[in-house]
Amino acid sequence: MSIDHPEDAASEQTAAPQAPTLEMVAHEAGVSRATVSRVVNGSTAVTPQVTAVVNAAIEKLSYVPNRAARSLASRRTNVIALIVPEQTSTVFSDPFFAAVIQGVAVYLNDTDYTLNLLIASESSSDKTRRYLLGGNVDGALVVSHHSGDHSYTRLGQKLPIVFGGRPLTPELDDSYFVDVDNVAAARAATEHLIARGRTRIATVAGPQDMPPGVDRLRGWREALDAAGLATDLVEIGGFSPTSGADAMGRLLERDPSIDAVFFANDQMAAGAYPVLRERGLSIPQDIAVAGFDDDPLGTALSPTLTTVHQPSSELGAGMAAALVRLIAKEEIERQTIMPTSLVIRESSGA
Repeated sequence: MSIDHPEDAASEQTAAPQAPTLEMVAHEAGVSRATVSRVVNGSTAVTPQVTAVVNAAIEKLSYVPNRAARSLASRRTNVIALIVPEQTSTVFSDPFFAAVIQGVAVYLNDTDYTLNLLIASESSSDKTRRYLLGGNVDGALVVSHHSGDHSYTRLGQKLPIVFGGRPLTPELDDSYFVDVDNVAAARAATEHLIARGRTRIATVAGPQDMPPGVDRLRGWREALDAAGLATDLVEIGGFSPTSGADAMGRLLERDPSIDAVFFANDQMAAGAYPVLRERGLSIPQDIAVAGFDDDPLGTALSPTLTTVHQPSSELGAGMAAALVRLIAKEEIERQTIMPTSLVIRESSGA
């Protein structure tokens, strides 16, 4: 004799249906569990016909692979870290970073990888290093690194890493990176100012512990040296509007006869505009201006800014593509150089 308990019946009625399992897919497809596993993991050892049958069973049952279990089995996390060694205020105020992050994210949308953004400073380098080496990520992208970012020194020997920009640190000479030819691009921008008849050309360079700061200053010097012009008017900025304004003020104090300035990025050029106006100087009649990055700010300025266009979003996508291949242990080039172009607008004159 059995006794039915109403609460048991109610419990049975409300119990959640069982989620489809690998075994259920195998039964539906009429193949082994191992064959289903190989199809789910993208193995090429299964014939196209069997793969089609298994995929049809997966779709019919709405089977979703247990990625946590797969990660444990493959020792993969399917997570990529994007590290920006800058202050938070800098990351969220400079359009360059937004474009790079967008490029990375868009590329990874078509992969199984999730993106983790880490805004890290040298003061938290140990914490960042522990996180990267703690089995939390499959690889890392590093953007805007400085020569003092010691947390990434030799880290590439233990973890797949791709840098945005060539490293300055000697220990990282064998690293993988995606960049533009900053030297050639800065040289082209300076040559454009020379071709406009400017002879007293200054520059506001970027920080000299960062590859773009060093390389763009070198390009400016090469152009002036080739033209037989002086290369003494140099001030160092911090890639921010405020630093551009301060540097411009220092340059004019040193030499009021300056007739052109090449800025290592558009943000610094924008910061200099009010300073030039306060000194009674007209752009480009009295002083021609050129920048670097081609961020949206350039077209909002008046007069609009002549600048070097670098494909920031494509650079981010290129970094992500290189890292995904590196994680998959594919052979890739250590250096990927993307093209730039000079965008001529009103600030450099006719």
